[in-house]
Amino acid sequence: MSVSPGTPGTGGSPAVRIEPEPAPDAADAGAAGSADAVPAGVGSAGAADAGAGVAGSAGAVPAAGVRTGPPPGTPPPVTITFRLVNGAVRVLMSILRVRLVVEGAEDLPDRPGVILATNHLSWADPILLAIAIHEATGRRVRHMAKAEAVAIPVFGTLLRDYGGFAVRRGRPDREAYRMATDVLAGGDWLGLAPEGTRSRTGILGEPKPGVALLAVRSGAEVLPAALWGTEELWPIGKLLPRPGKVVHIRFGEPYRMATGATGAGGTRHAALDAASDDLMRRIAALLPGRYRGRFA
Repeated sequence: MSVSPGTPGTGGSPAVRIEPEPAPDAADAGAAGSADAVPAGVGSAGAADAGAGVAGSAGAVPAAGVRTGPPPGTPPPVTITFRLVNGAVRVLMSILRVRLVVEGAEDLPDRPGVILATNHLSWADPILLAIAIHEATGRRVRHMAKAEAVAIPVFGTLLRDYGGFAVRRGRPDREAYRMATDVLAGGDWLGLAPEGTRSRTGILGEPKPGVALLAVRSGAEVLPAALWGTEELWPIGKLLPRPGKVVHIRFGEPYRMATGATGAGGTRHAALDAASDDLMRRIAALLPGRYRGRFA
């Protein structure tokens, strides 16, 4: 595999509903309660896709932002499994003559607790993103995986050791919310796809509000990224990847979602929808035109 920095420009995902633990004040309680519950179907896949949400481990996340462990410039240590799997994938890509072209890697933030938000085309997306991020920054990207995959003997252990963690498909999952924030608090990056599943057409789909909810409540920095070519490398429905393909990854500019934003009607739910659409437009701007859909 060759990674070429250029000019700047981790099956179907479980759709989970993120329900943060009730906050002490009525406003936050209303945001997380049934009257304004926000479904989150953020996707990404280890060997499986992801769903997402977020907030502090045992208690509420401080409004000022995510508590981070290691200081900037000191990435948390990665597991032996992470290094071995990445090395094995590099060898496999060399055998299959798969080329990975990365743009914007030189401008990636060397900071802990970043949410990596991307489009999602293939099972190959998460691991290629993880490889690109680790080679550029030394940091690990962790992805959510559906609980069924994590429960598979041997494979589930490998997936957990690589950095994946389980969410339950289509069910409210406060545990996933807590685990996602713990990932950010520990200094790793968290990879999520706002669409909540792989696109069968390659075109950007409608976002779920889970990523926006996580970003707003945690205060974490969001890094938009786009990739294409993985839908040809490992198409949906195929058991094995195809040789001789080129995959592109392009990173955008990191930003923080405004916590006081409001959408049409001025409701919290509308604000999350507006923030999700803004994120999708940022991702679309990094993609070739044929992938952008309504976010062009």
